Amino acid sequence: MDIKVQPVTRENWEDALKISLHEHQISLVPSVIEGIAYAYIKPWDEAFDPYVLEIDGKVVGFFYLSYSPDSTDNYWIGGFQIDKSYQGKGMGKCAIRVILDYITKQHPLCNVISLTVERDNEIAQNLYKSMSFISENRTNSDNEVIYRLAIR
Repeated sequence: MDIKVQPVTRENWEDALKISLHEHQISLVPSVIEGIAYAYIKPWDEAFDPYVLEIDGKVVGFFYLSYSPDSTDNYWIGGFQIDKSYQGKGMGKCAIRVILDYITKQHPLCNVISLTVERDNEIAQNLYKSMSFISENRTNSDNEVIYRLAIR
């Protein structure tokens, strides 16, 4: 599976908006439109970059990276989602691997990548644990569980 990370652009943003999730997943992750809006509002950090995940030029997923440039430990993956038609095929793990590689290449000072997961989203929590993310048994202000991965 050759997944590519591409910045959201004026050429692909409409395809990103077509990503759809299963009904029970919609409340578990910010929508693509929210993720793109956050990029312009930057609610948490100085930098906020939205990305699509593509296979053979077709948009199959979305995520964003919220971070402080040149920090070593303030990099947060958010809004990660795979279109429902591509789920259940091992694509989540593959996509996370590609995302982690991309972040470490783009941000060579980054030592720790963090993310949050809704408490009742066991599928996502199991995915992140299988990728060596560790729960800190702490939550953020939205009561989401914080996971961290030391990468260097």
